[in-house]
Amino acid sequence: MSPTTIAYGYLAIAIICEVIGTTFLMKSEQFTRLVPTLMMGALYAVSFYLMAQTLKTIPLGIAYALWGGLGIVLTSLAGVVLFKQNLDTAAVVGIAMIVGGVVVMNLLSNSVVH
Repeated sequence: MSPTTIAYGYLAIAIICEVIGTTFLMKSEQFTRLVPTLMMGALYAVSFYLMAQTLKTIPLGIAYALWGGLGIVLTSLAGVVLFKQNLDTAAVVGIAMIVGGVVVMNLLSNSVVH
């Protein structure tokens, strides 16, 4: 397997851990519940470790754009599904614009490692 493929795999797992960690942040009730707080910390630690491994191969700007863009989309979906939060039209349009930006970067930028 190529180093780039491995790096994108690390990044995908890092994003998933960050999103799940953020879900536990919500469940921690401002750090007043021990288990969700510990889970959040552990998942964030794994996420940052994997992000650091990703940066050995993928440029920072590209990795962070993917991290941020996909993190926003997945965290928003978690809010809707798990916490019954609503997204209004402006929120959906904004999220779509973020996704569009990440797609443009990955398809058209010469900075992206392929």
